[in-house]
Amino acid sequence: MSNLTLEDIAKLSGVSRSTVSRVVNDHPNVSQDVRQRVLQVIKQTGYHPNAAARSLASARSGMLGLVLPRSFSALFADPYFPRLTQGIAQACNQHDYTLGLFLLNTKEEEEKIFPQISRPGLLEGVLVQAGQIGEQLISRLVNSNMPLMIAGRPFETNQVSYIDIDNVAAAHSAVSHLLRLGYRRIATIQGLEKSTVTVDRLEGYRKALRERGLETDETLIASGDFTETSGYYAMQQLMPVQPEAVFVASDQMAVGAMRALRDAGLRIPDDVAIVGFDDLPVAKTATPPLTTVRQPIAQLGVQAVEILIDLIENGISPHRRVILDTELVIRESCGALRRVAN
Repeated sequence: MSNLTLEDIAKLSGVSRSTVSRVVNDHPNVSQDVRQRVLQVIKQTGYHPNAAARSLASARSGMLGLVLPRSFSALFADPYFPRLTQGIAQACNQHDYTLGLFLLNTKEEEEKIFPQISRPGLLEGVLVQAGQIGEQLISRLVNSNMPLMIAGRPFETNQVSYIDIDNVAAAHSAVSHLLRLGYRRIATIQGLEKSTVTVDRLEGYRKALRERGLETDETLIASGDFTETSGYYAMQQLMPVQPEAVFVASDQMAVGAMRALRDAGLRIPDDVAIVGFDDLPVAKTATPPLTTVRQPIAQLGVQAVEILIDLIENGISPHRRVILDTELVIRESCGALRRVAN
């Protein structure tokens, strides 16, 4: 077994290559249990790194990679991503890591980026935003044994660590709120199809209706892409079926939906009630102020980095799964405040 590499020892130990590097070079930032596990594997295999290998192994890049399945223009058009990135950058600064940003807009870009981010010595760990694009990349990174943290639930959750909110429960709470207010024809504007966020929020919508004995009317479901413009056109699609209320899967789309209603001469919430998702700054300044599900976007970014660093320092097994809380913030757009006042 004299030809064993750091990667081989990492796989046998169930930890990352960088963790084996720290053990070999007697770095302090490794838990005692993990250190003993790696040392036991080294003893059993007879692994002996030479001086050149030890020098290479001890070199730390001090860099984390952030992979976002978005184009550069879309990244800054959607307020969600700057807030997420702000939390990630804040945590990197606090823990003395440099952040490298990689944007994926096509499968071709994914093919180009994978060799870069998986190259030994460039990154110590990778943080990926779950999305339609990037799921194949996640599988390849898992197989590379690189410390990996996913922001958002990926479609395949085996052998991966991730942090998210409970999108099913959050959407359920929003739609249940509308049902408690007496609305029955409740529509929804969902986000990008074939993303876990959309799948889960749509399931929360359907679940709330089922619990009240209501069947899902497919004509009350419209699709957008999380942009304000898509919310506008989705609302135009819904108006002919006359919904009493609409649960919109993002605040940006909700603002677009509200604009479409105003352009059609309809009043919010008198004619149509609206509930959004995210609690972005635009929710407070909307006319009327938007009832929405608040999710801790920046906090999610901070904790994602902290967990990734834990994976780097203490091994990628066991996998970490963290679910953050959400809160329904009631403002004027749902009609609840007027009903209380009356």
